[in-house]
Amino acid sequence: MSVVEQTFGFFTPTVALMGVGCAKEIGPQAKSLGASHAFLCTDAGMVRLGLAAKVTHMLEAAGIKVTVFAGAEPNPTDRNVHDGVAIYQAHGCDAIVTLGGGSAHDCGKGIGMVIGNGGHIRDYEGLDKTTKPMPPFLAVNTTAGTAAEMTRFCIITNTDTHVKMALVDWRCTPDIAINDPLLMVDMPASLTAATGMDALTHAIEAYVSTIATPITDACALKAITLIAEWLRPAVACGTNVQARDKMAYAEYLAGMAFNSASLGYVHAMAHQLGGFYNLPHGVCNAVLLPEVCAFNLIACPQRYVDIAQALGENTSGLSTIAAAEKSIDAIRRLARDVGIPKNLTALGVLEKDLETMAVNARKDACQATNPRTATQEQVVDIFKAALVA
Repeated sequence: MSVVEQTFGFFTPTVALMGVGCAKEIGPQAKSLGASHAFLCTDAGMVRLGLAAKVTHMLEAAGIKVTVFAGAEPNPTDRNVHDGVAIYQAHGCDAIVTLGGGSAHDCGKGIGMVIGNGGHIRDYEGLDKTTKPMPPFLAVNTTAGTAAEMTRFCIITNTDTHVKMALVDWRCTPDIAINDPLLMVDMPASLTAATGMDALTHAIEAYVSTIATPITDACALKAITLIAEWLRPAVACGTNVQARDKMAYAEYLAGMAFNSASLGYVHAMAHQLGGFYNLPHGVCNAVLLPEVCAFNLIACPQRYVDIAQALGENTSGLSTIAAAEKSIDAIRRLARDVGIPKNLTALGVLEKDLETMAVNARKDACQATNPRTATQEQVVDIFKAALVA
């Protein structure tokens, strides 16, 4: 019997702290990384909510000086990154702490790449382009969706082309990730819904990825099960700490899955919507997810049966295809229940831009592991289906 050699990787932070109250470890954990002057990368929202001040106090209580950079915009840009680099260097910082959701973490990763390796952030688009380590890096998460606090993925918008660059590099994985549900209770319902659907997309795309493994499968299916049970309660009542805690585990598990199995055309296409229109990433994923699943279904129908069952669907007595299609019904119903906009038209997307976005989506690193190969015309058709869904 011939054997085809193939190597699979599995990537996670060195330390991940979970559970109610674990944020109290921010100071000691940063100290354990050798930080004496932390660069706190966050956004204006974290400042308004008082969380940036709270984390600053925790770091200072551990004897760490803090410089706050609140310049991480939604869909962070190369300009945000280099603004942060200038401030990091000017203040003599020696460690990075990120506070927020995916935007803050990705901005911090980009800053760390440039600090460690020099040059321009655009130099590192693609897979494992850095050659030197980043500064010590602690990520404090406040949303249950992107998993950017624990992944090797970094998404930065090129301000010249308006295309989101995917920088996938094991060296940009945070050293320590902190997920305390108490930091998530102030998330508004709309953000809770969008980030939760982002996590669901991560899990589903990882599960049907061409490089999925038994390890990533286990993480993905558990994440889907948790999201099916707990996203609605988290959206309904933001102070439901149990729901917040379960969603924190769900998004982390989904991150463990896609961090190693990668993603697919939902993300490849959503990145274009974010770059062109500056739309919320999780909302774009949620609208595109059922359409891409419908396209992919013939490539791995049994996988979509598994997803349907993880989403709580009864598939007994159904053919494989009919059972697989139940997954798409369940995704649409969950998105509707948590208030996701119905289609891309509702988000202001224009048909005239679809061809250009399809060209860019087919170049995106995430499409490489999609289970079904797509032509330019097919990607446009998926966009069109999402316009009127």
